[in-house]
Amino acid sequence: MSGTTGAPMVATEAQAMTAPTGAVPPGSPIRRVGVVGAGVMGAGIAAQVANAGIPVVLLDIVAGGAARAVQAMLRAEPAPFMHRGAARLVTAGDLGGDLALLAGCDWIIEAIIEQPEAKRALYAQLDAVRKPGSILSSNTSTIPLAALVEGRGDSFAMDFLITHFFNPPRYMRLLEMVRGPATRAEAVAAISEFADRSLGKTVIPCKDRPGFIANRIGGLWMQSAINRAIDLGLTVEEADALMSRPIGVPKTGVFGLLDLVGIDLMPHVAASMKATLPGTDPYVQGLREHAVILKMIAEGRTGRKAKGGFYTRVKGADGESLKRALDLTTGEYRESETPRLESLSLRDLRAQATHPDRGGRYLRAVLLDLLGYAASLVPEIADSVADVDAAMRLGYNWKYGPFELIDRLGAAWLARALAEDGRPVPPLLARLGEGSFYRVEAGVLEYFGTDGDYHPVPRPAGVLLLADVKRRGQPLARNGSASLWDIGDGVACLEFHSKMNAIDPDTLAMLGKSVAMGKQGAFKALVIHTEGEQFSVGANIGLALFAANIAAWGEIESMVEGGQKAMRALRAAPFPVVGAPSGMALGGGCEVLLHCAAVQAHAETYIGLVEAGVGLIPGWGGCTTMLRRWAENPRAPKGPMPPVAKAFEMISTAQVAKSAFEAKEMLLLRQTDGITFNHDRLLADAKARALAMIEGHVPPETRPLRLPGASGRAALRLAVEQQAALGRVTPHDRVVCDTLAETLTGGRRDHTEETPEAEVLALERKGFMALLRTPATLARVEHMLETGRPLRN
Repeated sequence: MSGTTGAPMVATEAQAMTAPTGAVPPGSPIRRVGVVGAGVMGAGIAAQVANAGIPVVLLDIVAGGAARAVQAMLRAEPAPFMHRGAARLVTAGDLGGDLALLAGCDWIIEAIIEQPEAKRALYAQLDAVRKPGSILSSNTSTIPLAALVEGRGDSFAMDFLITHFFNPPRYMRLLEMVRGPATRAEAVAAISEFADRSLGKTVIPCKDRPGFIANRIGGLWMQSAINRAIDLGLTVEEADALMSRPIGVPKTGVFGLLDLVGIDLMPHVAASMKATLPGTDPYVQGLREHAVILKMIAEGRTGRKAKGGFYTRVKGADGESLKRALDLTTGEYRESETPRLESLSLRDLRAQATHPDRGGRYLRAVLLDLLGYAASLVPEIADSVADVDAAMRLGYNWKYGPFELIDRLGAAWLARALAEDGRPVPPLLARLGEGSFYRVEAGVLEYFGTDGDYHPVPRPAGVLLLADVKRRGQPLARNGSASLWDIGDGVACLEFHSKMNAIDPDTLAMLGKSVAMGKQGAFKALVIHTEGEQFSVGANIGLALFAANIAAWGEIESMVEGGQKAMRALRAAPFPVVGAPSGMALGGGCEVLLHCAAVQAHAETYIGLVEAGVGLIPGWGGCTTMLRRWAENPRAPKGPMPPVAKAFEMISTAQVAKSAFEAKEMLLLRQTDGITFNHDRLLADAKARALAMIEGHVPPETRPLRLPGASGRAALRLAVEQQAALGRVTPHDRVVCDTLAETLTGGRRDHTEETPEAEVLALERKGFMALLRTPATLARVEHMLETGRPLRN
């Protein structure tokens, strides 16, 4: 049972309780959306609109295609819907018989095949039924807007633009927007505001050029990375190692990315770019057909969706899954190998790119291709380098955009390297000279413009970023794992910054110090927020393992007790404490949120008490808080056993909510907690919530719990034995579950007695320490640290 994660079982009643009620910006004309084309992109866009609580019509050319797409999305992983209740907001239909459903839509998105003739034919149908003033956009990724509006009237052109989403639409934050010369400013403003606040997108304005920003640059990067790897004799593992961490690209690198998106997509993209770009463009000049890739496509080896791609997995003699990699010379699979290039051992990007081994030569060649091309495209594809960098970070998940990479290498170095290779130096790069594309002036981040001056990197109205706050001043307090910042108007922000924001004694100390400073009047409200990828992955189990290995049990128990004390102080603070999480909030990170007066969560927050996965139970009040929340849930059955059973099921199986909406269903978030779709607006929303809570804020009372005692414990043990008989419970799972059952049922307390919260906390500490002393738990902790996966022992 323990060590597994999965979506919770969601009752219809719970779905109704947490279904979005609408996230339409005030005054927005967008109240209903239509999507035509129920392929992967169209269906995904419709799902994201529904996630935001907006009714959406999804039509497909194929009869029954839209309805099948909705059902497929309910089964898909990663899930397009943030919770199953959102699917009820999608009205599925057929283009042939249900076109009239679009008459009530304020925004209609076309997401059909990438053929201008087919799109224009569809627009004639849509123009006949859409209401006056409704906005129509295309999700095209390659076709110029001018080709799409050809033959349509002025009124159509005024309401038309391109809105290019990235796949998968729920998770990718970039939306490229292209307006035509006739597009109404009001249409651009309405879609920009709606996409920003309701759909959580960063809207980047693009010029009407082939590939727009991200695919124009990203396509050349992939093309260059493949060409150079084959030319220089690199293995796919070596190329992916160099095209990932050193330049801030996800660990898939380039060949792993192609496996993910589909290798058979490459020829279609290449044909489109070749048809729309001049023959002198470096993108077109670099297009090459590789025999090994043509052979893969012909044999159906197109990536993860098929028989494998550049990587595949086979079963070994012992049934173990073995990774295989493609030999780019022979086209055959071989055992995957860890790259051993000396250039990979270096940490400085320029040192890597100038290293004489084939890895250094490869990295230099690809960087010159990529960065020289990107620098040549401003202002052709976008008005600013800041827009280009944002597009690549958000559309391709790069840590650095191309101009941020140029600053890491040195702009002057890049210009010299291009000249040494006989390549043209882009005018923008030459104009910059010895400078950098970004600088901080008086605490404000600025970028180098095409006019030769620096300009502040713009922020949309209402956006508050902690990175900007940090540039402007010094923290109110700081240690190695956390910092406290003044974010204005009497509100402070506590930021975690340990590795993966794991909670350690320094984190707990800063929690305590923050509460103490608030009591002394240093601020009126506190927000707990970080701009890292994860809110917190929980307690630092590596530290716990080290302490256990040297038998420092007293130190571990002090940390557990200190964590409980810090959480109680957080809950009892005489001022509002608002958690503002995004990404993973697991274990101890979840417990921090459980003790906040309120939470304003990013929609993509994944919350859970996962301690069972490493053979432990929550030790910082997680058990206590979940018992209380399920006991106080007005929709739950009454009596002492139902809350215990629900908390036991969630904690013993290490369930994780896969969105903020699912977290509400699981009561990890309250129904009154807020959800923000745009990550960049999270801190501002949390601050506003904290300010609104100041007047009249009173900490919650601590009341005793009514727990079932020995009879409840016997019932939970019976349930575990039944699961064990089915082979779903390992030997150590039974030990963990028994300890958890002892804690949740109140230990030796009789069911007729009330159990003070302090006793449940004492049971948490006792159970945590007992489990940590077992070899099986230590093995689970060690395995998790080494592999990132739970051990089923």
